[in-house]
Amino acid sequence: MSDHSATNNIHTRRIADFVSQLRYEQIPESVRERAKLLILDSLGCAIYGAKLEWCRILQQTFGDLDASRTTSIWGTAQTLSSTNAALINGTQVQGFELDDVHRDGVLHCGAVVLPALIAVAESHAPMSGRDFLTAAIAGYEIGPRVGRCMGQEHIGQGWHSGATLGVFSAAAGAARGLKLDPEQTVHALGIAGTQAAGLMAAQYGAMVKRMHAGRSSQSGLYGALLAKAGFTGIRDVFEAPYGGFCTTFSRSTDRFNLDALSAGLGSEWEAMRVALKFYSCVGSNHTTLDAIGDIRKHRPFTLSELGRIVVHGSRVTADHVGWPYKPEGLTSAQLNLPYCVATLLLEGDVFVDQFTEEAVADRGRMELSRKVEVVEDPAITARGARYRHMVRVDVHLSDGSVHSETREAPRGSERSFAPAEDIVNKFRKLTRAAIPKDQQEALIAAMLNVETLGDMRELIRLLRVSTD
Repeated sequence: MSDHSATNNIHTRRIADFVSQLRYEQIPESVRERAKLLILDSLGCAIYGAKLEWCRILQQTFGDLDASRTTSIWGTAQTLSSTNAALINGTQVQGFELDDVHRDGVLHCGAVVLPALIAVAESHAPMSGRDFLTAAIAGYEIGPRVGRCMGQEHIGQGWHSGATLGVFSAAAGAARGLKLDPEQTVHALGIAGTQAAGLMAAQYGAMVKRMHAGRSSQSGLYGALLAKAGFTGIRDVFEAPYGGFCTTFSRSTDRFNLDALSAGLGSEWEAMRVALKFYSCVGSNHTTLDAIGDIRKHRPFTLSELGRIVVHGSRVTADHVGWPYKPEGLTSAQLNLPYCVATLLLEGDVFVDQFTEEAVADRGRMELSRKVEVVEDPAITARGARYRHMVRVDVHLSDGSVHSETREAPRGSERSFAPAEDIVNKFRKLTRAAIPKDQQEALIAAMLNVETLGDMRELIRLLRVSTD
């Protein structure tokens, strides 16, 4: 064990200073407007997710265990303690592979930031819409930087990055919402960081993968609430040479970049690098689906003409989503690229209606998925995490022709962000069966004008489903 002093926490301190001192007026208008759309999208994902089996199990289980009734479970009439509400709401946001993704930082930001922060606004520290938006953006800034610090090896080693990195985004947003000072924020990060956990083997059919973001949000909320009460955490949670986040999760002393933790804070905004999904599957699959759609535009082909499809991608893509498909539940189907390609070819879309328990084991879909091969292209891997979803798709047809398309990023990505109208329409599609139309429209208006709200509880009320 090396000598250890907690005084060398320059990077943790820089993050804490930024989070605690961030002001609404310092954030460019373009960032604030983008953040409002990102948050609306996450809320729509959560309301849709409320009805899913794994979310209902959590609602029922914690409803039986938790006697507190302070904080809303979005898309339901249920209330629980703030920390358990954060866990369930985060699970609902991430519940059906519909939510945002920061590709470079390898993180679903909304699923970890918003449940903790909205729990603060509802039950611990009532805040204005301006303060809420400021705190949310603070949270969105931190986790992706931790992801860049760790690099794509982090997920390659088997850690579920959304769960491990997410605690820092959740803690940052909640700390800013609670108006913690820099010293308290250091401890909030240190308490959250020691709770980081999540294993990628959960992607192979386990419900628990859905819960990782919620558990991460809960951990961040614990961190902020305990720090406010004077509880202490690891002061150098990132820098510690023995048992620190970076050394432990990288299994090294040098396979991470501490400078990335605070690079560009206050001048380069990670919210502008968050992408949205228009397919109901893991983000690694979207570039391939878009590429096949583009190929079919200039060379329509029938299934009888199809020989095989070869997807050339990064090592992370090949490992994460390229395995031979076998039916192990909806989670596994949504994370498997060959299955999603087969779904697109058969049904013309890969959204919520395409994923059913019956479709998971459909023989024709499984046979078609076997025509899809995912291989690593070392040149794409070498381009780093920012290009980890880049693919070149080759469609081989029975007439001997090969049709290729290269996509660096998908529709809705940070490089080609979706129009506000598309995002609002996605929200309407996801929530139309859960809440009345007038409530839908009121929630959209409240979120897109959140800076005008004097108390965020006005918006939070619109996330509930009436029992009348």
